[in-house]
Amino acid sequence: MSTPTRWAVLGPGGIAHRFASQLPHADARLVAVGGSPTPGGQERARAFAAEFAPDAFVGDYDAVLAREDVDAVYVSTVHVTHARLTLAAVRAGKHVLCEKPFAPNAGSVMAVVDAARASGARVLEAFMYAHHPQLQKLLELVRSGAIGTVQHVDASFAFATGAKQGRLYDADLAGGGILDVGGYPVSAAHLVASAALGRPAAVQEFAAQGTVGETGVDEWATASLTFAGGVTAAVRTGVALADPQTITVYGSAGRIHLPDPWTILGDTRVVLTRPGAEPEEFAFDPDLPENKAYALEAKALVGDGTPAFTLEDTLAVNAVLDRWRAAIGLRYPFETDTADIPTVSGLPLRRSVPTAMKYGRIPGLDREVSRLVMGCDNQPDLAHASAIFDAFVEAGGNTFDTAWLYGSGKYEKLLGRWMANRGNRGDLNVIVKGCHTPHCDPESLTRQLLESFERQGHEHADIYMMHRDNEDVPVGEFVDVLDEHASAGRITVYGGSNWSTARVDEANEYARQHGKRPFSVLSNHFGLAEAYDVPWTGCRHVTDPASKQWLSERDIALLPWSSQARGFFARANPEDRSDAELVRCYYSEANFERKARAEKLGRELGVPATAIALAFVLAQPFQVFALFGPRTIAEARSSMTGLGVQLDEQQVAWLDLREG
Repeated sequence: MSTPTRWAVLGPGGIAHRFASQLPHADARLVAVGGSPTPGGQERARAFAAEFAPDAFVGDYDAVLAREDVDAVYVSTVHVTHARLTLAAVRAGKHVLCEKPFAPNAGSVMAVVDAARASGARVLEAFMYAHHPQLQKLLELVRSGAIGTVQHVDASFAFATGAKQGRLYDADLAGGGILDVGGYPVSAAHLVASAALGRPAAVQEFAAQGTVGETGVDEWATASLTFAGGVTAAVRTGVALADPQTITVYGSAGRIHLPDPWTILGDTRVVLTRPGAEPEEFAFDPDLPENKAYALEAKALVGDGTPAFTLEDTLAVNAVLDRWRAAIGLRYPFETDTADIPTVSGLPLRRSVPTAMKYGRIPGLDREVSRLVMGCDNQPDLAHASAIFDAFVEAGGNTFDTAWLYGSGKYEKLLGRWMANRGNRGDLNVIVKGCHTPHCDPESLTRQLLESFERQGHEHADIYMMHRDNEDVPVGEFVDVLDEHASAGRITVYGGSNWSTARVDEANEYARQHGKRPFSVLSNHFGLAEAYDVPWTGCRHVTDPASKQWLSERDIALLPWSSQARGFFARANPEDRSDAELVRCYYSEANFERKARAEKLGRELGVPATAIALAFVLAQPFQVFALFGPRTIAEARSSMTGLGVQLDEQQVAWLDLREG
């Protein structure tokens, strides 16, 4: 006989009552109830325990999570506390079922998922309807081809609350329909499209409309989605307008309709209608133990097998919810790009000990430099940037790359706001780049440098690099203005990005003759794949043998961009020539042989080929600090696996085709 799972409930609200009422059907028992530390919160927790488990422990959230007799935690507090409590429960070694959404925005959700994966605990977003037999029957019919080729999904979860008050109309509590119940129709469309495709569905096109009321939350919103493979979806949600709460899936040979897919309290039928045939109905008695949706999700958390709604599904759905809110202009006060956004856990930001990060020195800099450098582009908003930047620092990263040109200043502002929020500018190396074509002259360099400082909220660049060269300008004029800024304390060390090795030599000879500071850094393309062209006009690479020899002979640090060849080692295929830029820059028999060798060595070492490609870059006989610009924490983690790979000289030579 199995031992019942011991559950705690954090947040004894309405949905928690439904969850607790079904726990006995999940081979589980309630042993603790956590309420907010206010007198009212503790009183509600005591009343909840009296109803469902009179012997249960009652206390605040921290006291409940500290108990050794709690195996799993159900988080059902207000949206803005979900992430912090989920991460606290994970740190306490508990499995966690968290009500949707994990967090109000995709950036914070990403951080929760990352922590969950790293912890080894089982963590699920509580879309209980996905575990119910009626939804599983729908997906089974889709996968079996019962309605032919799936073409369209229509799904809605909307209601009218009446009075516009309470948490659903509170912007500070992430109110509105999209986050409260909009995830239901979006997740249903995602699950149906994935079942139809036989793989996780990606949204290729998205459009939305909606009404943001005077309270600052969305009252009614609609969206249209097109998934890879051509499946379309229309979804609706709202808290101020009622709409039938249904799912209908249309295919080339029929349709499937669920009249009560979400709450599963009444008409739990799946109705299959096909031309020329009588409708088929599949009913699920809600009173039977095997049809208790909350019990089923509780069992999915602690049981064996794959849950009906995974962390990958959570990431995909919450990304769509972000796009939905962005499309209608809804951003909550606590997540704006000028807000004081704390860490998702609420804890101070600290470097993990031990860390896999490696460090090196750049001549002229007192602080060590992480061998991976975080590029600050690819960040849509401050919440997303904060989650990725926090993860990078916790992993040991301490160097960030910015440029005056990127995002018309947006990315510099995001980095500056994040540093102000964390109070950690003094612990970091910040690279500032400017002087990009067509504004590549000494006057533009100075103007852009000062504008970058204003955007970032500080007055110093640890490393400054000219983003392009202008060979019509005598090199000494650039050295003079850079040395002037360095003497004024605005720059510590400087160099060039996309400069020829010959011009760098010329600059340093001028510096030697005139008592100026020399170039200490160069940022050109470098990687395992040899570059035959560059993606943008004015770019330069140092992947050829002569450039590698030059780098080995100079006391200049290389900060290469696109060190993994813009995805060549992850996705390049000789038969796939759809990415013209990838083909133009990297496709050759030699590079595909390098890719094959990286894959072979990766299999032997248990890492992806991308990690081998990064390890190759870091194993050079000269100082290398690789720039990377991950779009997600998962991408950052994947890249950082290369830090744990140590290549010897023979392996480096073999990868580079210098040994057979």
